[in-house]
Amino acid sequence: MLIGSYSPALVLISLCVAILASYTALDLTGRIATAKGRAVHLWTAGGALAMGIGVWSMHFIGMLAFSLPINLGYDFAITALSLLIAVVSSGFALWLVNQPRLPAWQLAFGALIMGAGISAMHYTGMAAMRMTPGIDYDPTLFGASLAIAVGASAAALWIAFRLRQNTPYVRFARAGAAIIMGIAIVGMHYTGMAAAQFADGSFCSAALDGLSDKGLDNLVLVTTLAVLSIALLTSILDARLEARTAALANSLTQANRELTQLALHDTLTGLPNRVLLADRIDLAMQRVQEQGGCFALMFIDLDGFKPVNDAFGHHMGDQLLREVGVRLREDLRSQDTLARIGGDEFVLLVQLAEADDALRLAARQVGLISRAFRVGEHDLQISASVGIAIYPGNGTTPQELLMNADAAMYHAKGTGKNGYRFFDASMNTDARRQLQLLQDLRNALEQRQFRLYYQPKFDASNGQPVGAEALLRWEHPTQGMMLPDRFIGLAEKTGLIIPMGEWVLNEACRQMRLWHLQGYANWRIAVNLSALQFCHEGLVQSVANALAAHDLPANSLTLEITETTAMSDADASMTVLQQLSDMGVDLSIDDFGTGYSSLMYLKRLPANELKIDRGFVRDLEHDSDDAAIVSAIVALGQALGLRIVAEGVETGVQQDFLTQLGCDSLQGYLLGHPLPAERFMVDIHRAEQRAAG
Repeated sequence: MLIGSYSPALVLISLCVAILASYTALDLTGRIATAKGRAVHLWTAGGALAMGIGVWSMHFIGMLAFSLPINLGYDFAITALSLLIAVVSSGFALWLVNQPRLPAWQLAFGALIMGAGISAMHYTGMAAMRMTPGIDYDPTLFGASLAIAVGASAAALWIAFRLRQNTPYVRFARAGAAIIMGIAIVGMHYTGMAAAQFADGSFCSAALDGLSDKGLDNLVLVTTLAVLSIALLTSILDARLEARTAALANSLTQANRELTQLALHDTLTGLPNRVLLADRIDLAMQRVQEQGGCFALMFIDLDGFKPVNDAFGHHMGDQLLREVGVRLREDLRSQDTLARIGGDEFVLLVQLAEADDALRLAARQVGLISRAFRVGEHDLQISASVGIAIYPGNGTTPQELLMNADAAMYHAKGTGKNGYRFFDASMNTDARRQLQLLQDLRNALEQRQFRLYYQPKFDASNGQPVGAEALLRWEHPTQGMMLPDRFIGLAEKTGLIIPMGEWVLNEACRQMRLWHLQGYANWRIAVNLSALQFCHEGLVQSVANALAAHDLPANSLTLEITETTAMSDADASMTVLQQLSDMGVDLSIDDFGTGYSSLMYLKRLPANELKIDRGFVRDLEHDSDDAAIVSAIVALGQALGLRIVAEGVETGVQQDFLTQLGCDSLQGYLLGHPLPAERFMVDIHRAEQRAAG
């Protein structure tokens, strides 16, 4: 019998290749487990090729490590067949371990198939020597090699299945597992080699026309290492790219979640705002229609809040509002909603078994508010007036229910405050007042009762005036000068905002032309657009007509729209804004940070300017969250190449903070109040003289 020997160096190399192939296989299972769509098939195919070549090359290097006292060679076709068997077996293994589950029977069946594949690869490779006479195998060792192949396959499949997810420290676990798997694969191979017996006088037919073992070991080793290294590096780099993509996706998800929170919740108290409340009322109405029952809408207005605000300042007032929100939530159930809809106004939506239950709940809310609040070092005493509307019965739409609850609240206030009233039809006197106000509003357009006041804007860096914002006022014949919050809502409901908006545009452009002629050609005049104006099909033409009528350069006009308006129908907004931008008009996103913006759309909007809402500016000195939000808005605007305007500047500390952040221009009561054009210019000349001095 011929006695063979082994090259220790090649035996060691075969072990290293087996460990590297095992680690590559384990890493690839992780990639396949996280891949989607076509990528799963591509990673499986590539993994099968890399893993198959790795396992086969370990076997082949092990054979090359073996030598007999005769010349040896390897039949090319049979050797290629053994490689194919290795690749197919590897592909099956990768497919199996990436199934959702791997029960014991499936693991056992897979181990048999894969063990058979590895054994077939090994003994096919041995057959490639084409020995004459044929190789005899020791039955015990032959059986042991098959058992090792099946056992190693079972262990490999189980380990790969368990380690396919990218958990912390998984790479260390895979490294340890790869060593165990590599030793098992090598053990099977050399057990099979030990089972082979070569008779005296044996002759290797493949030595004449097959692959020679001279230099073949180096070729196989280099090729294998290249394939495994490329597969492993590709897997690692793809995993890192996926991890970064996942991190970015998580960041965007978090940003969208925060923006959604801003869009649907009050920034001061964190309670739902008017938008979310309307949605909850709709849902409650549907539930009552489908399941019966009723609900109450309670409009809660704080009595005595304004004196507290005036005496202790806005910061104390805001803290008090937060405390009110916390206290009102004490008894709420998960199906109830407490919202803050502005100022010191809260609305409570509560599901009721019986309409009479609203009485007890309203009394409870009034009692909660009447207890003293400890804010800072002060005990503050306020009360609440509550108006109650019941559905069904007191309205058929969310708007009507809110209006009727509001009317009931005013009656509670008018009858001594610190109490509650249910709505009844007699309270519609308020509706008649609204009707009279509407008639007065129609007359105001015809009788030219509207006025424009101008609030100056100043360059943050040098204090020079850079323009003004046009603000609408109504000089009512009996009620005196009225601010927009008294009539704009009504004008939007009735559509009167369209002719009013056209008048504002023309008047602002007329005044800006006069300032141009006085030497202020570098100024810009800012005009606010309401949501209804922005949606009106004639807006672009109205702007063009106003500019042409007063011979005003388009870039002297800045149109301000809220981000909520711009995002309500982002694609339609994009069309209108692009037309205005093409005309040369400057566009400003007003009240930025208070609505809901999609950053994907925001970067596409042809805006020139972001305007930071006064709500954030107001508490810069006291609220680190507001300071952080303002800093983020400034950074975002600068990254998008936009001018940054901050409104509501009322203190020197705010002015310094915003200037240092990099805001381009500022406006607010500290710098200048809204004034008619004549008095406005008097203040401007004063400011110029101060700057010059």
